[in-house]
Amino acid sequence: MPKTQKNKYKFRLFSAILATVCIILVGDAVAPTASIGNSQYLWWVIMLIGFFVPYGLISAELGTQYPSEGGMYTWVRKAIGPKWAGRVAWFYWVNFPLWIASLADLVTTYLMQMLGFEISWALILALQVFYIVLVSVLGCLRISQSDWVSNIGAVAKFIFMAGIGGLGIYVLVTQGSANPIESWTNLLPMVGADGGFDFAGLGFVALIIFNMLGFEVVSTFADDMDNPKKEIPKAIILGGVLIAVFYLLASFGIGVAIPVDELSTDTGLLDSYDILLNTIGFSAAAIKAIIFVVGGLFLYTLIANISSWSFGVNSVIAYAAEDGTFPKSWTKRNKDGVPYVVSIWTGIAALVIAVAGILLAEFAPEGVAEDLTNMFWMFFQLSYVTLLLSYLPMFVAFWKLHKQGPKSKKAFWIEGGSIKIALFAFVPFILLIVALFFTLFPEFNLEMFEYNWPLIVGACLAVIIGEFMVARIRTGKKSSRKVTKRTR
Repeated sequence: MPKTQKNKYKFRLFSAILATVCIILVGDAVAPTASIGNSQYLWWVIMLIGFFVPYGLISAELGTQYPSEGGMYTWVRKAIGPKWAGRVAWFYWVNFPLWIASLADLVTTYLMQMLGFEISWALILALQVFYIVLVSVLGCLRISQSDWVSNIGAVAKFIFMAGIGGLGIYVLVTQGSANPIESWTNLLPMVGADGGFDFAGLGFVALIIFNMLGFEVVSTFADDMDNPKKEIPKAIILGGVLIAVFYLLASFGIGVAIPVDELSTDTGLLDSYDILLNTIGFSAAAIKAIIFVVGGLFLYTLIANISSWSFGVNSVIAYAAEDGTFPKSWTKRNKDGVPYVVSIWTGIAALVIAVAGILLAEFAPEGVAEDLTNMFWMFFQLSYVTLLLSYLPMFVAFWKLHKQGPKSKKAFWIEGGSIKIALFAFVPFILLIVALFFTLFPEFNLEMFEYNWPLIVGACLAVIIGEFMVARIRTGKKSSRKVTKRTR
């Protein structure tokens, strides 16, 4: 980055904390998580201890010991080579347009819920195109230039998540829950309705892990910070505490409002507000006004989410393009040092996915169209499968790099012996494997393939295409020197 550019924009600790919250605290994943039921609370405790804490501390160590806009790509490349780094970058990128397309679908779903009537497919198409173009343009800005977007987004999430949590607490105390805890077994993960062991419950691990991802993105903001070695760990720790609190508040409120078997994974948030406000006794006009405000805040966060993630994702992909995983043109940066070509092509890919989904749902034969109506959930599942795949090498990279000792005594470092470090590295790694397996194969029977085959086929195609992309990577000294030169 040009020296003048570094001096021009500053990304303060307060903004870094709010950006951390905006990146990781995703409102669109709250309703799917609440669909787990009462066992979600113990799942949260398990995953906070087994995944969230070690992952956050690992990101703080790697992000300060090896500060680079390349983020995970740089760490994995240093530890286990460019081909594994290329796989990280490929899966990291595939997730992004899929996620953007799923959020574009969610934007129109929420607008219709807020307005109270259906809109034409042509208007749906126009609105989704507008959303994708908008977030692609914002993706061409540095985080320090658009920090106001993530700051407002974090505050908006605080408001509507705290609001539904507060309403849930009041309704629980005064009138009870839609999902009462009838027995202590209701709180146990992997226990079915009949009290027997239920392997399908392991599929919920992926949902909760998805809600925790994004700490490594914060490390890509190092060049915009005054003192990243101190500010990155603080942002991760303080942001992590806020994230855990507000996730639990929001999922608790939804759980109080709607029985699990009636919960919509895409509109559950506004549905819960409607039910809780009705239960308390608000007038129809007041409920409509509140839902409109909450819905507006939620829609804004769908823009802020992508804006906050964009620079981190785009930087990782630009680094990978230098090694040949992606087209050479994807390395191009604008005057502010942002790899804008990546943002453009990501937007194009998201547009293709979103438009294809709308046209198929509108014009496909009736039987086929019914299977395509819930585009959000289909895109969302495939996006988090590919995202989870991208994180597997990161924990191996941490284990190998940590054994080499600290590169800087002033940077964050996880203290402890070899057993502690191995646990930090491989417990989250194993949880990722479990999450992926039970997302792709939720049941041990052939009937499972009848409804989950699109996800399985999509994941297999992503792996196969990724191997073709990785085969293009140059492993010679020239590309190695280039990446090293870009790394601080």
